[in-house]
Amino acid sequence: MAPYPTYPPHQDHALGTPPSGAVPHPRWWERKGVRAAALAALLALSGAVILALVREQTGTEGFLVGLGLAVLPVPLLISAFRWLDRVRPGPWRNTVFAFAWGACAAALIAIVANSFATRWIATATADPTSADTLGATVIAPVVEESAKAAAVLLVFLFRRRDFAGVVDGIVIAGVTATGFAFTENILYLGNAFGTDQISGTGPGLSSVTAATFFVRVVMSPFAHPLFTVLTGIGFGIAAVTAPDRGQVRRVLLPLAGLLTAMGMHAFWNGSSNFGEYGFFAVYATFMVPVFGLLTWLAVFLRQRELRAVREELPAYVAAGWLAPPEPFALGSLKARRLAREYAAHFGGKEALTAVTEYEEYATSLALLRRRGARGRAGADFVVRERELLDALWRRQGYARAALAYAARAVVPVWPVYAGPPVQGPPYYNPYRY
Repeated sequence: MAPYPTYPPHQDHALGTPPSGAVPHPRWWERKGVRAAALAALLALSGAVILALVREQTGTEGFLVGLGLAVLPVPLLISAFRWLDRVRPGPWRNTVFAFAWGACAAALIAIVANSFATRWIATATADPTSADTLGATVIAPVVEESAKAAAVLLVFLFRRRDFAGVVDGIVIAGVTATGFAFTENILYLGNAFGTDQISGTGPGLSSVTAATFFVRVVMSPFAHPLFTVLTGIGFGIAAVTAPDRGQVRRVLLPLAGLLTAMGMHAFWNGSSNFGEYGFFAVYATFMVPVFGLLTWLAVFLRQRELRAVREELPAYVAAGWLAPPEPFALGSLKARRLAREYAAHFGGKEALTAVTEYEEYATSLALLRRRGARGRAGADFVVRERELLDALWRRQGYARAALAYAARAVVPVWPVYAGPPVQGPPYYNPYRY
């Protein structure tokens, strides 16, 4: 075949269309636009209700103070999760949905369910103190983690192509929990401010507001994301499990992650019952080490994705779909950044968009091929691979020059793939096009 194949080789029918050309029309409630509108309406309604409930509990002044303080860690946490997702960044709509679900729907479910359960226990036992303790250590972890896990489940089911691995699960779960913690912090900080107002305590380090801010925003802004990330890891492992292998495992893994998140949440909430310094002991000996371990795991998984890009894409160089320096450039975050800067400088916004999308599609292609090599690809492997190659080919005009520049800038003599064609799984032939 020619160094770069004539493209597209087939013009007879659209990719993925049955030979007859008949495309089944989804029923009106199955259309994406209808689902999106219904979901947006649900989140907007939940947001309005939770706003009214929090304002009723804290008062207008307390609500504004709580809002101003609670928003401080949000940009840092969202930026951290987006940074983690740099190799194959998910669309912003998923990030917005996850945050909105956590801040509105999950928070509303938690506030209503927790209040109802605590009042019911207090009435049944005639012991408000034990009801509060049981609500915090048993009811709240179950309700809150289940409500947050619903967002991860929705993305897993309805945005499956955006949910390709453990990193995606960590990001969606973490952003959802960040939204939930944001609303919860408004409530706690607003109530703390109201307590200071009643007691006549002015603003200062001795105030309840300052203590609440220190514990929830300074010491443990990562607490809720840390719990829910365990659920995201369960869904992420299920995402890379072959559909035709281990159906039970694909169900049990997310459930195991959810139960672990509930257990960790309950342990954290119950730390105040372990004595005067129980909270700080649990924080230092448990929360911080687990946070460090999960951070290492997330960074390790991101580096493994970059390695997969460098190892899997040379097969497409041999087939003529990619230029020789591209696997190296696409497997380096520094080279990717330089390619985007080059495109933006010489081609403007259109070129920047094309190169950014090229990097994302190439990463998806490499991860898809890696799953295929390990027997974990679904039945739509060939169709999905062809879609990604089509997307790359249509953006190569801007991307190839930018990536070639980036490869030369990072390593003056970039490695050229000169070996024999890389043979993939038995069902895969890199020269079939």
